[in-house]
Amino acid sequence: MHWSRRTPCSSLADKKPGNANTLAARLARLGLRSEADFVLHLPLRYEDETRITELVDARPGVAAQFEVDVIDSEIAYRPRRQLLARVRDGRGALLLRFLNFYPSQQKVLQPGARLRIFGELHEGYLGPEIIHPRFHLMREGEPLPDRLTPVYPTTAGLGQATLRRLIDKALNSVDLADTLPMALRETLRLPEFAAAIHYLHRPPPEVTQAALEARDHPAWRRVQFDELLAQQISLRRAYAARRARGAPPLVGTAKLTQALLASLPFRLTRAQQRAWREIAVDLGQPHPMQRLLQGDVGSGKTVVAALAMLHAVEAGYQAALMAPTEILAEQHNRKIAAWLAPLGLDAVWLTGSLKKREKEVAIARVGAGDTAIASGTHALIEDKVEFARLGLAIVDEQHRFGVRQRLALKEKGQFAHQLAMSATPIPRTLAMSYYADLDVSVLDELPPGRTPVTTKLVAESRRDQVVARVHQACRGGGQAYWVCPLIEENGVSAEADASEARVKRSGRSRNAVLQLKTAEETYARLVADLPDLRIGLVHGRLKAAEKAAVMSAFVANEIQVLVATTVIEVGVDVPNASLMVIEHAERFGLAQLHQLRGRVGRGTAQSACILLYAQPLGELARARLKVIFESTDGFEIAREDLRLRGPGEFIGARQSGLPLLRYADLDDEALVEQARAVAEEMLRDAPELATAHLQRWLGGREELLKA
Repeated sequence: MHWSRRTPCSSLADKKPGNANTLAARLARLGLRSEADFVLHLPLRYEDETRITELVDARPGVAAQFEVDVIDSEIAYRPRRQLLARVRDGRGALLLRFLNFYPSQQKVLQPGARLRIFGELHEGYLGPEIIHPRFHLMREGEPLPDRLTPVYPTTAGLGQATLRRLIDKALNSVDLADTLPMALRETLRLPEFAAAIHYLHRPPPEVTQAALEARDHPAWRRVQFDELLAQQISLRRAYAARRARGAPPLVGTAKLTQALLASLPFRLTRAQQRAWREIAVDLGQPHPMQRLLQGDVGSGKTVVAALAMLHAVEAGYQAALMAPTEILAEQHNRKIAAWLAPLGLDAVWLTGSLKKREKEVAIARVGAGDTAIASGTHALIEDKVEFARLGLAIVDEQHRFGVRQRLALKEKGQFAHQLAMSATPIPRTLAMSYYADLDVSVLDELPPGRTPVTTKLVAESRRDQVVARVHQACRGGGQAYWVCPLIEENGVSAEADASEARVKRSGRSRNAVLQLKTAEETYARLVADLPDLRIGLVHGRLKAAEKAAVMSAFVANEIQVLVATTVIEVGVDVPNASLMVIEHAERFGLAQLHQLRGRVGRGTAQSACILLYAQPLGELARARLKVIFESTDGFEIAREDLRLRGPGEFIGARQSGLPLLRYADLDDEALVEQARAVAEEMLRDAPELATAHLQRWLGGREELLKA
């Protein structure tokens, strides 16, 4: 198998990469650094420039090509500076409008100039118009293209003509030899790679636009399969490489784990028992464990993690648990400390908010091996923190950490085993693709005693009724959460960044975000509306000690209503809290809504989650609220979340370790299954082809897959 070396495009060699405005820098923003990259930079869509449409036949909103003569042009200043050109063909006329333009464009648009233009017709104030059409001066006898024109993903300052030129150059020079054996291609009914790539970049004259843009076209299927195959090969190789590395087998005595199980006021569920057995077996192997423990909200992951930590202690090693927020870390520490105390053990708590002396003592104890268990936040991976003998690293809510952060905790121990935990259930196709390098344990049942949570959708206009419901619940001895998306009028909180990003993508202005009720405003309003209740406020900008004080008061029922941002999304466990109100629920993602709802229903009282929404609802917001209203199954919600958002947002920080899929669709479970099977076959029977395939698609960008 011969494969061309990934070399930079020669046309870019003389550019200065340090300048963000160079051609090379713009191409790099698209991930285009070599000629092989250009081959896989496939069209978003196609435009039909093979025929001319007369202006009278143009349909509003439909892109078409016209040949016109310029009647006149001018620069207008109302309502803003813009270039206007009036044009006509033999049977009609229209206006060309340019809101941003260059002097060179103005120079071309002179009376009498004959143009070929392409764009979408719209009805404007002055009649039919095209805003920012693509155009050029016609040459004498200029022929029409004989095939559809590809339109590529691009970035500011990078035109389609430049991309097409570089892609054509790459197609003529890059080795497109197939990495799939002929027999396999025939079995899977896939075309040759070179044929598929040329078909998509240079479509045959006879092919229609609808056929080309259909994602089930054989050429697209080949690309989708190859992309999934590269991902599977990469992850399976990473998995095999980890298993080839040595690690000390952690063989427990069962003394501490059995003592913990005997002291618990509950029995493990069947799912917890199964997960614990899988983890114990992994810890006893002579290679590092790399397992993901996933389960729905309240499924009991923490006690399984505690058993794993005690198993490491029995084997003579230390264990550490890292959580993304201080509230969650403190919650873990409180639970673990309560379980360890009867066993004569304690755990060090290490977070950034500790006083200097307390932090120094904690670091010294960890380094000297005086404590076998540590829990905390990112402070655990600071350079000055050294473990005497770390054998097990546990990362909770692992998707909230970057790949290097997860790797940093594991590397505190030379041969540490790693357990990742997630309260966001992972759909099967996502587990088969982005998490194929991990062993997965699933907690698919809830402990007995969890009461079902009733979900209600309530319009903002009925807010007063919701306040009355909160008052009634708290006067009856219960407690309530009131969750808000923002902190203050003049700044968006860290917790709301994702919500604001969703607003920007949906085209709504930042002013719309600032109109949302803020946590501070809501707190003040509830204090006024409910003077006989004790109300607290917690958000991400409070100091850690202040947050801890408010949360402790809520746990102790000294606060009856807790107004909060999404800092309480995970880890907060207050059985007496039976009511949650989520304000502007339409602004939250499905995973967030499900996590927040999971904060109630932890006691014996009937619990409810009220989703307050503002009207009118957008299509995506309506779909999210429908899903969360109709289902309490975290796995079903996760599947819908993946369908609505795609894998990019769903997997969070893990994407920094593996390029996201550009062409394949994770809804196509059969194709994912095929790619997985072929990857294992190629790694076993044709490793040189697997390497060539990986080089084509990832080109050495696998350095973080070992995390």
